[in-house]
Amino acid sequence: MADNYLEKQYEQYQARKAAWEKAKKKRPQVKVEPKGKAPYPEVEAIETLIGLAQEKQLTSQRRQQLYTPETLYEGYRLGEPESYAESYDSRVYQHYLKKGKSCKDVRETLARTLHDHAITHAMYDMLASYDERRIVGIMGGHGLLRTDEAYRQIVRISKRLTEMDFLLISGGGPGAMEATHLGAWMAGRTKEELDEALKVLEKAPSFNDREWLDTAFQVRQRFPQAHYVSLGVPTWLYGHEPATPFATHIAKYFENALREDGLLTIAKGGLIYSPGSAGTLQEIFQEAVQNHYLSFGYASPMIFLGVDYWTDEMPIYPLLEHLMKKGKYKNLLLTLTDDEHRIVDTLERFAADE
Repeated sequence: MADNYLEKQYEQYQARKAAWEKAKKKRPQVKVEPKGKAPYPEVEAIETLIGLAQEKQLTSQRRQQLYTPETLYEGYRLGEPESYAESYDSRVYQHYLKKGKSCKDVRETLARTLHDHAITHAMYDMLASYDERRIVGIMGGHGLLRTDEAYRQIVRISKRLTEMDFLLISGGGPGAMEATHLGAWMAGRTKEELDEALKVLEKAPSFNDREWLDTAFQVRQRFPQAHYVSLGVPTWLYGHEPATPFATHIAKYFENALREDGLLTIAKGGLIYSPGSAGTLQEIFQEAVQNHYLSFGYASPMIFLGVDYWTDEMPIYPLLEHLMKKGKYKNLLLTLTDDEHRIVDTLERFAADE
């Protein structure tokens, strides 16, 4: 009986082994490129494919630093807006579209995952030197024009907070996001200098305008600085929206879900919501969940900039208040205001309250 049982087990093992060997021969073989040669030279992330089976080589070749405007826009020439097509950022985006946003090629998805993993590590390395209660995010629509008063309001708020040693972060794109980083870039400058910078940017109010990127680089050139820092967190999922070059550090992701969650997670000093649409609404409720459950040990301020907008046009604020009264949400630190000074004061008091 025992012998028959062992014989059957052995026969089953041999059958499984034969089936596995047969399937193995049909699998596509991964070709390892010679050292120093990347399969897709236009995408730094894809260099991680070199030595795919060699874990040590994989980890040593992935990206170790955040992007800067200089590295992201390498190949772009000031005064030649069309040269954006030659930039690193544009070439990555075109490759991303060619391979597919929802790519099924395991080699490509592995490279993207390794890239994003390394970006996250580099971002947290940067944030380690900051007081987490002084890391503040500003959320808002990408369609906000440079000529809109709300844009200028965000610039002034961001400028003041940066001068008070807050680190400002955003989704890193145009509109309200760009205003965040412009304010940080112009920290320490006079009102007259800020007005001059805004005058240059008025030539291309929308990110769809031909000189949107070029005018941003003009302002950077006219008002250089190396003291104040801000962090932009954009994604190639929305690669048609160029990342703002006013962010000194750029954590650009392939995977938008990682980017969205990470952006809200690191803004432990509070979030300012300027007028926005679907993306901003998503961020509001994601943050409300984190605060409700005290996911990181405490709740952070949720400040709504624009009384009329958040009560009438997009009545999210009354809804949150109602849900708080009903007990559906707890721990939300809500503020609704048009007063820039009140926003700054609210965030400063929260940062000082350990």
